[in-house]
Amino acid sequence: MSAPTLNLIAFEITRRCPLRCKHCRGDSRNEDYTGELTLGEIRAVLDNTAEFADPIIIVTGGEPLSRPDVFDITAYSSARGFRTVLATCGHLLDDSTVGRLLDTGVSRISVSLDGASADIHDRFRGVEGAFDAALKGLEAARRHGLEFQINSTLTSFNVTHIEALHDLALSIGAAGFHPFLLVPMGRGADIAGSALSPDEYEGALVRIAALALRSPIEIKPTCSPHYARIIRRIKPDEKPVHGSSEPCNSPESRPGTTLPRGCIGGKHFVFISHTGMVQICGFLDIPAGDLRETGWNLRSIWESSDFLRRIRAVDEYAGKCGACEFRNVCGGCRARAYYENGDYLGEEPKCTYIPARLKTEKSADAR
Repeated sequence: MSAPTLNLIAFEITRRCPLRCKHCRGDSRNEDYTGELTLGEIRAVLDNTAEFADPIIIVTGGEPLSRPDVFDITAYSSARGFRTVLATCGHLLDDSTVGRLLDTGVSRISVSLDGASADIHDRFRGVEGAFDAALKGLEAARRHGLEFQINSTLTSFNVTHIEALHDLALSIGAAGFHPFLLVPMGRGADIAGSALSPDEYEGALVRIAALALRSPIEIKPTCSPHYARIIRRIKPDEKPVHGSSEPCNSPESRPGTTLPRGCIGGKHFVFISHTGMVQICGFLDIPAGDLRETGWNLRSIWESSDFLRRIRAVDEYAGKCGACEFRNVCGGCRARAYYENGDYLGEEPKCTYIPARLKTEKSADAR
């Protein structure tokens, strides 16, 4: 079987970060990390990538703007013809930084806001003033016409603020709102108790679907694969949120709208760590290959990794995920399956849905 098209790469160019976020997957700290890829090594990976794919490159960290040669990296990525975007905490954005990002071809940035007010965001991010600094940086982006999206990690700390976070994103001129659902790894393992229950998770995604079907901006849940099931099951004129008097449109009825897919990790997306490890995402810390060992040959890992082949074989997933009629558009979160049950091919632990096949089998057993 040939490898699927590689559409998206998250390239962690550094793990350094001055914030101390409660959920940080990399347990990032404001210090130097040994073994980080050099500029030359990053260029070699991008050169190899250009030989077989045309993905969007997400320059990420840590805080990528804390790396002195970040603009050399974004410029090289753009010069190789990749659409280049950057994920930042926002506190290092100013008129000069935004101008340099635009000059090097960065077409969009993402900035994380985990609360619609300073008290919630700063408590989650571990640094007083983080909220105001992010908003100040976003204002610089808006002034210079650099497109931005807002990312928000949802936990029990802030799940009641989904609509407020969306409204804040809308009010400050964001092009998109991307809510993330917590994966308990890194420092996130210390707040695993704040992760949403399966019922809370389902309810949050239904609320997000209601926003997505009415919002003028792009809404794309991440690390939330069963959103693909939820959005497909909404019927025209259905009211997906309790208390809503406004009917929504089915997703197919919106001009230019494409139905979202679930987990694309290892299928159309990879994460490259600060030391050159290739993973299906930043949240499943199992290497599919080591770029230093392959001579920067990402193509060989993408096309030949046995680990990636297993991830792509969704029919072989265990439990509900393998039996589910939505397995090819959802796939469950492989990282949550691994960290909660020890099996990255196991069923998604935060899903309430019972596949039709299992319902039928249960009904037959009852007879």
